[in-house]
Parts: sequence; C-alpha cells; structure tokens
Amino acid sequence: MLDLLRREGVDGAIISAIEKFRSEHPVPAGAENRLAENPRFEYYGREIWEQAATALLCGENLLLVGPKATGKNVLAENLAAAFGRPSWDVSFYINTDAASLIGTDTFTGGEVTFRQGPITKCALLGGFGILDEINMAKNESLAVLHATLDFRRVIDVPGYDRITMDSATRFIATMNYGYAGTRELNEALVSRFVVIEMPAISPENLKKLLRREHPSLKEEWAEQFAGLFEDLQKKCDSAEISTKALDLRGLMSAVGLMDRGLKAVDALRMGIVNKAFDPFERKLVEDVITSRIPADLGRGGLFD
Repeated sequence: MLDLLRREGVDGAIISAIEKFRSEHPVPAGAENRLAENPRFEYYGREIWEQAATALLCGENLLLVGPKATGKNVLAENLAAAFGRPSWDVSFYINTDAASLIGTDTFTGGEVTFRQGPITKCALLGGFGILDEINMAKNESLAVLHATLDFRRVIDVPGYDRITMDSATRFIATMNYGYAGTRELNEALVSRFVVIEMPAISPENLKKLLRREHPSLKEEWAEQFAGLFEDLQKKCDSAEISTKALDLRGLMSAVGLMDRGLKAVDALRMGIVNKAFDPFERKLVEDVITSRIPADLGRGGLFD
C-alpha cells in the first residue's frame, strides 16, 4: 500500500513515519488473518491521504463523513493496510447495543466468562476498528465508547478488570448524511474524532479505479464511464434524480458484467438504472446513459 501513497505524491515524511509506526508495532500473534495487505480497491487522492495518515500518526480517531460513492470504506480499509494493522469491521444499526460492541457474559465450562466483542478484541490487539455507518445506532448505545475513544483509552466492563487499549489501536468511523434510519451524532461523541469531509470521486480518479480493476478496458470507454458517473452526480446535485442511481459499486459491477460478455446497456441497467424504483427517475437515468453509451456496444468494442 505504501507504493500507492508514493504514486499519489504523499509527503515522504508521512510515508517514513508510517514505516516507523509499522516497525514499532508488529502484528500480534493470532491477528494475522485480519490483515488486509492487498485491498480490492485503492483510494486515490493525495490531500485526503495526507490528512487521514497524519491524524492516525498523532493518535487521533477518524470520522469520515460524506454521501455515498465517496470511498469512505475504501479509504478506511486502505489506511489499515497502509499502517499494517489488523482490522475489525463493525456495522452499526438501530439495535446496536453495548454488549454487541464490548462483549457480554457467557456460560462456558460450568462458569460465567466474558466473551469479548469486536471493540474489545480490536483494543487489545492494536487493531484498526472500522465503525461503519456509526450514526445508524442510538446515541445512548454509543456512550459506552466514550472512555475508549478519548484520552483515557480504556474499556471499563462492570464486574471485570479495566481493559487498557494497545497503543497502536485506532478507530475509523464512517457516516452518511440524510439516510433513512440515521441520526445526528451528539457532540460528546463527535468531539472524540477528527473529521474529514470526503469529496466526490473525480473523473480522473474514477478512470484510475476502472483501469486498475479492468486493465484491458479501452481508454475511451474508461473516460465515458467516468463522464457518465459525473453526469449522474450533477443530476443528483441539482435534485433531478435521487442518489439511488449514483452507485459506484453498481458501476464497477456493471463493467465487470460487460467484461463477462453482457452488452453495456444491459449491464448498466442491472448495476445502476434498476436501483431507481420510480419509473420517471429510471427514464432520466437511462437518458443519461444513452447519451454516452451506444445500444449495441458489447465486449469487443469495450476491451482490448
């Protein structure tokens, strides 16, 4: 992953500091299977890389904020890989409670023992905890994390010894604004993070992503797909369509379907168009696609 940072032009002093961090914090035994050494997707963007890496090197926890298709989870996974840390992915939802995060009592071998939750395991093994859609959970459920995320860096479980976090442990949370089921995070929780507002992916970076995932994709069509996504972004920004069709995962899946032989319009219909359930909105999205993609375009025209 450090090669990616060099290609993106990240400050050499930051890369050297990451290398020092990795040498000072070897991966503990038993956590090797949680390393993401070669993430499926790469995050592109020098400024965001420098901001995020600097915060983690300073011992801060990160909150990545932004709409869908901005690469929040990709960046979180890439950061764990760049720092050489095992990672724990915790998906938050409305019924998330303290027990599902920290752990709970369990009856084993005739006695009550504490079964560690993902936050506890991450804290003990010096991992990076990726807290996905943290604003889906109720604020009262998240209060248990306050001592974990602030200067105390401990987990206090009633009835058990206080757990002190490993010095390498960091937490990276992600959140979207305005999704159904989300809520405002309270100030007490937000104050325990430094916050990065994630920018929309640029056409140039989307082309990089497409060409890395599909090296044989012709340059002209990589440009068209990047332009198509930018067109959808503009229509979302002007409230002509919802964000349902602005689906980067869907676009990547669609190009994968094309590589397997589906016509481009059929693949885009499956990956993007059909995610807008309103017929009028689907028609608008299809119009954007047909303005760039011929109806008969198949694999032979797309790939070398």
